Amino acid sequence: MAQERMEGQPKIEKSLEAVSEGRQEIIASAPERIPVPAENQQENDDIKEIKKNIGGGALNALPSYQKQRELEIDNILAEGLGAIFLKMDQDNQKKFKKKGEETAATINILLNKTKINVGKIINLIKNWLKLIPGINKFFLEQEAKIKADAIIRIKDKF
Repeated sequence: MAQERMEGQPKIEKSLEAVSEGRQEIIASAPERIPVPAENQQENDDIKEIKKNIGGGALNALPSYQKQRELEIDNILAEGLGAIFLKMDQDNQKKFKKKGEETAATINILLNKTKINVGKIINLIKNWLKLIPGINKFFLEQEAKIKADAIIRIKDKF
């Protein structure tokens, strides 16, 4: 039995050498850098695109149906928040308005995709609503879901 193991050992060593050589050939022929997609790469790309567009006037860079959809999204987001907005001081109003416009632009881009990630839309709305001072956590959740549902309904409209 021990003799059989000894006889098989040169075959194993040759096999290991062949595998090692083959591996070296694969490594040598592989590209220098294989890109590994980041977990949130698509979301980061969306945000970069939005910031680029907002800097140059996002609505001017979009086709007309997307402009209309973005305005509709903005109206949905603003719906029912007029009194809360007027109670804020001017600095918070500016931040809230700017973040709302960015949120509407991001959601508009997300709606262009074939598969809509409702969770991302809800998170975007929640992050925007968190800017309201002293907001109730339950109100925040409920408003975000209501607004997300309304936004999803308008996707097919445009």
